[in-house]
Amino acid sequence: MAPVTVNGVAITRKAIATEVQNFPARNPGEGWRAATRALVIRELLLQEARRLDICVEQKVDQDGRRETLEDAQVRGLIEREVRVPEADEATLRRFYENNLGHFVTPSLYQADHILIGARRDDDEAFGAARETAASLRAALAAEPERFAALARDYSDCPSASLGGSLGQIGPGDTTSEFEAALIGLAPGDISAPVETRYGVHLIRLTRRIDGRQLPFEVVRERIASYLVECVHRQATAQYLSLLVGQANISGIAIDGASSPLVQ
Repeated sequence: MAPVTVNGVAITRKAIATEVQNFPARNPGEGWRAATRALVIRELLLQEARRLDICVEQKVDQDGRRETLEDAQVRGLIEREVRVPEADEATLRRFYENNLGHFVTPSLYQADHILIGARRDDDEAFGAARETAASLRAALAAEPERFAALARDYSDCPSASLGGSLGQIGPGDTTSEFEAALIGLAPGDISAPVETRYGVHLIRLTRRIDGRQLPFEVVRERIASYLVECVHRQATAQYLSLLVGQANISGIAIDGASSPLVQ
């Protein structure tokens, strides 16, 4: 690769080779370019911080680690040069109204299951589990009230002693296959056999507690923080683009802006 310089300052191959470990990529060339771009941007920021004589106190994290002087300079530069306006009340409420589905408590489910345990990589055992689950499902189609008794007799889950009861569960509490099947059930329904990495399940939904809409006042600060983060990310990208556009960079192509961007 051609030598890389930023306003005459060289980015060494050794520095790039060290940085590339922070950029996992599909191939070495992609990782090398990503690492080079990161070092070019960092050098640009440091040059600008020095030009503006940015001087800020180095922070110490909760583990007692002090940030480097260069990290402090970059942070100070961004804090000084990247302006992020706060969203007004009307903007916050408009975002809330346009995204009501994001501000709902998760639905909860009370469910029972019968697990016929088997490893997926054991074809014989998993095949036998399928057959057992299918047989139990047929029995439950005729006598659904036997679910708890069959769970006690056949289930390989500790919940067997409770008649298969899993209590109250919510999103992420089970495997994705189990959760998808559970969501599709109405109270009282018993699922077809559901295969997961643990084996084959029969699931009975006993109760669904639908999520409720959270009022604006409860999520206002969350929305404000999210919008500030989004705007800050965009404004920082625009600021970096402007620095790139004004710099003399060789050895790597990085898009930049030649004039300030509207924020």
